[in-house]
Amino acid sequence: MPRPQGFRYERHGPDTVHITHHDRPATTLHGARAAQFLAEVENAASYPQLVMARWTGNYKRGNERTARNHPCNRR
Repeated sequence: MPRPQGFRYERHGPDTVHITHHDRPATTLHGARAAQFLAEVENAASYPQLVMARWTGNYKRGNERTARNHPCNRR
């Protein structure tokens, strides 16, 4: 499965985080959710892109192979 790319986050003040995907707004987190996100993304030093993809809901859901093999999609 390819890993997500193109996510960035910016802190705005102590309790606001903006997450973008390819320079387009993906989501904004406030308060406790922003603090939880920052703690998680800073601890995920191996690949923070996966954390941002999960928080924005922009990640593969595992049904791509099923959809490809559906009779309507076969050619």
